[in-house]
Amino acid sequence: MAARETGWWFKWGNAAQIAAALIAACGFGAILLQFIELRGNHQATSARQVYLGYLDLEFKYPEFAEPDYEAIKKSDLANRLRYESFVSYLLYACEESLAAFAAREEWRYTCEAEIKVHAPFLCEKVAGDPTFLRTYNSRTQTFVKAVMTAAGVSPPDCKTRKT
Repeated sequence: MAARETGWWFKWGNAAQIAAALIAACGFGAILLQFIELRGNHQATSARQVYLGYLDLEFKYPEFAEPDYEAIKKSDLANRLRYESFVSYLLYACEESLAAFAAREEWRYTCEAEIKVHAPFLCEKVAGDPTFLRTYNSRTQTFVKAVMTAAGVSPPDCKTRKT
């Protein structure tokens, strides 16, 4: 029996299949990279929007942006709850910003400065309700505690250290 001669397509068919598989794998990799990039962009956009919302609150409630905490403690319940919500929104904005911009120190410095102003309130709140910070991720909890420590604020007096 004579050997059958095969056409060129048999010889190059496997190579074409391998090339098609490699091209498909590259395409899948490109789609995956785009997905990761879009996810990062979405997180950054979301963090900026939340922080802009906090800045809007600062304009609406300037008395909370630079608070007289002793006066707030003596005010009515509605005002105290508004202040607590203001600080909670700040913590949420910082949590989002620090997660989205972990490599950018300016966001960390901004959050440090903002949280430091509210350290006496946070100290009293955490001392009275240890579960308060648990609503934030562990990185935010550690960050807030570090800012309070740097400000020299600790129970039982919870007063800011004068520098």
